[in-house]
Amino acid sequence: MSTITYAAWALAAGALIPLMAIVNAGLARVSGGTIQATVLLFGTGLIASLVLAAAAKTQFPAFLTLARIAPPQYAGGVIVAFYVLSITFLAPRFGVGNAILFAVTAQLVTSAFIDHYALAGATLRPLTTMRAIGLLIVVVG
Repeated sequence: MSTITYAAWALAAGALIPLMAIVNAGLARVSGGTIQATVLLFGTGLIASLVLAAAAKTQFPAFLTLARIAPPQYAGGVIVAFYVLSITFLAPRFGVGNAILFAVTAQLVTSAFIDHYALAGATLRPLTTMRAIGLLIVVVG
């Protein structure tokens, strides 16, 4: 795939985040709460993922392989659960725009930090003066 395709894909995924926030907030209202909405969301996500895996004829790793995976490598599930729970709770109380603004700001700053220090296996991409100025403009804006 090309860089343009990756960029378009990332833009589409990012554009859906605010929609997810407000849809989940509505789900929380009708399902009885934030935790219930989060569980329903992940159940739906699991079903969608299983359908996609079946359509793509994906072969799952053996149980022994899953047991050998280091626990920190499963942290993404906990992180996404925290994010979904948080954004579902915050969107109707703090505003979708505000919740997403602070989440994206934190993502940009954390991403720059991860890249600069090549944390968790990331490729080293030092924080240049130009990148730092750009980041500062975004954060201040």
